Order: sequence, then C-alpha cells, then structure tokens
Amino acid sequence: MGVGCSKLSFCWCFTSHHKFNLPHSSTHENGGKEEGESGASYSEFKLDELRSSTSGFSAENIVSEHGEKAPNVVYRGRLNDGRWIAIKRFHRSAWPDTRQFLEEARAVGQLRSEKLANLVGCCCEGDERLLVAEFMPNDTLSKHLFHWESHPMKWAMRLRVALCLAQALEYCSSKERSLYHDLNAYRILFDQDGNPRLSCFGLMKNSRDGKSYSTNLAFTPPEYMRTGRISPESVIYSFGTLLLDLLSGKHIPPSHALDLIRGKNFQMLIDSNLEGHFSNDDGTELVRLASRCLQYEARERPNARSLVSALSPLQKDSEVPSHVLMGISHGTASPKDSLSLTPLGEACSRMDLTAIHEILDDIGYKDDEGIANELSFQVWTSEIQETLNCKKRGDTAFRAKDFATAIKSYTQFIDDGTMVSPTVFARRCLSYLMSNKLQEALADAMQAQVVSPEWPTAFYLQAAALFSLGMDNDAQETLKDGTSLEAKWKKH
Repeated sequence: MGVGCSKLSFCWCFTSHHKFNLPHSSTHENGGKEEGESGASYSEFKLDELRSSTSGFSAENIVSEHGEKAPNVVYRGRLNDGRWIAIKRFHRSAWPDTRQFLEEARAVGQLRSEKLANLVGCCCEGDERLLVAEFMPNDTLSKHLFHWESHPMKWAMRLRVALCLAQALEYCSSKERSLYHDLNAYRILFDQDGNPRLSCFGLMKNSRDGKSYSTNLAFTPPEYMRTGRISPESVIYSFGTLLLDLLSGKHIPPSHALDLIRGKNFQMLIDSNLEGHFSNDDGTELVRLASRCLQYEARERPNARSLVSALSPLQKDSEVPSHVLMGISHGTASPKDSLSLTPLGEACSRMDLTAIHEILDDIGYKDDEGIANELSFQVWTSEIQETLNCKKRGDTAFRAKDFATAIKSYTQFIDDGTMVSPTVFARRCLSYLMSNKLQEALADAMQAQVVSPEWPTAFYLQAAALFSLGMDNDAQETLKDGTSLEAKWKKH
C-alpha cells in the first residue's frame, strides 16, 4: 500500500516548521463570591455533545467508583472547551416524566459549593436521561479508606473529610435540599487538589433508578426501615455511619459500634493503623459525635450545623494542603489521560469532526510546503493542470463541507498518480469520517503516514478513525505516538 517518490512523480513532502483553608460555612474564599458559588454554570447539553465527549459512551470511560454503584453507570467525558465531566446515564424508565427530570435537575443545578461535585447540566433526548457533573479525578473515600495500597488515610485528613461533608450538608440544608439519598463512602469524591466533595447525584429526588438506600439493612436508618422514606434526620444517621468508617477504616455495622460504645470499648473502634497518630481526646470526641448521629429516635440526632460546630475545633494540620495529606499528585486533570495534546490531537481524541475540519482547513497545505518550488522547475502540461484542478475542486468542496464532492475530486487527484500529498489524504480521510465511511477513513490516515512517516496529523487522524470504529485501545496508543512525534518536532 506504500506510496513513494520517484522521478516520474512529484512528491508533496512533509516539513517541520513548525494552603488548604477550612472555611466555616458562612465564609468562603472564592474570589469574593458567597458560599455555594463555585464551578461552571448549569446548562442543558445535546446528546451528540455528550456522546462525543465520552468516545461514544465507550466502556473504557466508565468510572466504576464515582459516587455510584450498579446498575447506575457513570462515564468520564471531556467537553470541547477541555473541561472534564462525569455523566450519569439513565434509561427513560428511570425518569419517565420528562418534565420532572428536567425540573429536578435544574433545581440541583442551582446549587454551587466548593464542598460539592456540582451538577453542571443535563440532557433529555429520546429515551436518554443524563446528568452532567464536575469530574473528580482522585477517586472516592471508599477507595482511599478501605482499599489503600501504600499508606492509610491520615487522621488529619479523616477529620477534614468529616468537616467538609458536614459543611456540604449544611449548605444543602440552607438551600432547602436537606434530603440526600444513600449517603456512603462512594458518594464522597476527591478533586484535583485532593479536597473532598460530596457527589451531587445523591441530591436528586428518588426515581425508579433505585431505592434511597442500599440493600444492606445493617446500615439503613431505622425510620426508613419502617416507612420507606428518608428525612433530614435519616441523612444524619448515614453521616454517623461515615464517621464510623473514618474512625475504623472499616465498614462497621452501627449496632455493633453502639454496643462497643456503650461498653466504653472506644479503642476497638479506632483503626489500628492510626495508633500513635492522634490524641485520645479527639478520638473520643468523634466517637461521641457518631453515637449522637446514630440515635434510634430521629429527633435526638444533631443537625448539620451542629456537626460543623463540633468538628471545626478538631481540625489538625489545617495549613497542609489536602493533596499533601493524601499523598497524591497535585492538579491531575484525569486519572487516565496524562497526554498533553495539541488542539488537533484533542479534537481527534474527542472525535469532534467539526473541530478537526476547522483545524485542517486553517492549516491548509503548510505540511506540503516545497511543492511549489519543485513544480516551478517542471514543464507544465495540460495533464498536470487538470490534476491540480481536481485538487482545487476538492479543496473548494472541503471548505464548503460538501464532503461527497470533496471525496470525488480528491479521489481523481490521487488516482492520477502524478503527485502525492499527505494533506489530500488527510482531507479525504476526514471527508470519509463525515460520511460515516470509517474503514476508508482509516485507510487514508494510514496512507498519509506512509507518505510522511513522522507526520503527527496522520497519527491523530488514525486515532479518530480508530475511536469511531470502537478500537479505543489502539486509538489511545496512536494518540501517544502522535504526541511523541509532535514533541520531537518542537525540539528541531
């Protein structure tokens, strides 16, 4: 399939020009904004935009622990503006009433707090119901507390998680969203700075998606067992189970924990990995607070504001950033994607064909520079002129987004065989992608690589074609190859 340069052909060659703060709930450092005003504004997304951001809802973009458990599915996605998002996908049966879904999403979308993984939008098209939230790249409390690989979570960080969660609940209560469904260690996420956030998904009123609580009855508020309904006090009970998680590093049933507390066996509740790293007074205070939250009678439990007041004085190492306490890299954009891509690479990784078209059209034939000088020494013939006219007609159609005509004209230029241009293959590749001729598009991207073996654009377009064909692993590797070649360019 190779195409080479010979004395009988003119080859259009590639050239290389080419201090964590712990604010009280009433104050908040965010550029002078009030508490709650954090993150992007709420909007309604098109299904095609969300599909593109997730590589067609690829299985590789499923986030297994982003505050949700089966049967719910949450995807990681990246929007055209570069923002990472988490997309929770329902079927219509979960929210049969379109208006109810939209109204509920808009209500939750009005909340804005640095203690929440905020809802930034939704999508409701056909049978699809999708919620879009800020993406939290550093996993869940469950992962860091129960499934740690090298070091257990530090005591100071556990206290910080407890306070931030209490502040999130107090903020939601102040905005009349005091009900939270199935509060657990999966619902607490960590942002790129390592700060804990409460997933906004649990603030949606219960739908046919599932019950308010998991099937593990040992951790279910007693009043929910009786009535099947949650209340603000039920949320406090769940907060108490999370305090037990933080204390013990295990998921201890509340009834067993209360037996230990009544028997004053406090040490049995404390994670043995924390021995010598906290004061007994602080541990005792947290145990007492958990006990108050787990009272059988709902009216005897504290409210969210009381939790904030009780936890604020316990904070340790408040001047140490969360990412340091957590032992994680700072500012990680995504746990999976660490590539630094050019705009073309980004567009190809998202299969954003419109953006690819704009970039290729803007670049023009810079990668084919040198052909004009070569041709100036040749004897112009009517045959060569007609070949160039084919390319010209193809370019006109390409700019006008008449991709059928572009394919026809570029094919005539290529089949003539007099001249070879990697950019023509690139443009026909995109025209094929726009026409949903995916195998043909992949073949053209590979042909562009044959003509110019170290041309990053050829690799990026191969990645776009591979993503379109569902070959995500191959596509990711091809993106890496293109990025490596681009880095070499910049050194020369």
